[in-house]
Amino acid sequence: MSDSDDDVPQLSDATLAALHEFYAESGRTALEQNSVKTDQFGAVEEDWRMSQFWYSEETAVRLAEEVMQQAGEHGRIACISAPSVYQKLKQMDSTRSDSVSAVLLEFDRRFAAYGDEFVFYDYNNPLCLPEDLLPQSFDIVIADPPYLSEECLSKVALTVKYLTKGKILLCTGAIMEKLAGKLMDLKMCSFLPKHNHNLANEFRCFVNYESSLLS
Repeated sequence: MSDSDDDVPQLSDATLAALHEFYAESGRTALEQNSVKTDQFGAVEEDWRMSQFWYSEETAVRLAEEVMQQAGEHGRIACISAPSVYQKLKQMDSTRSDSVSAVLLEFDRRFAAYGDEFVFYDYNNPLCLPEDLLPQSFDIVIADPPYLSEECLSKVALTVKYLTKGKILLCTGAIMEKLAGKLMDLKMCSFLPKHNHNLANEFRCFVNYESSLLS
């Protein structure tokens, strides 16, 4: 996957400096930085060089609760380039009786550890999907495109509209508001998503249905 570096959501200068200092002091290699944590669901650490920025715990829980509510009992959720929400869904779903099912579409093959629920996804080929991912087969799709560019969002939108029965939750930079509205008829929410590491870009959520995230 290649896009201009200008299109990548950016860490703030302070956060970036802190990360470099931490990595230097710890002496950990790049491989160790991306190792799999050994919790129940094998959570994977973010790799910001791949434009991966995990949500804060509060945001991940809020978004997971939102898509579970919108999917409904035994509903189906597609997470496109949103692995931190997928991982939170797995944790939360284990404690619920009205379980939902979730699929992660992701470029990072480390998430293949999730087995059949992982689908390799390259936004450059937005409709190159397995045959069992039928059109309009998900009650809601949540997407977090890796790059802030018209090309990336336009291609991810093709995947989103192919998979969803109607409901869409998009997480991306505020600068994509106009395009998100044009491509998927999405409205910006008042809810402000946050990340574990601060981003210099203003980040927002967008939906095309009535939601408490809007107010």
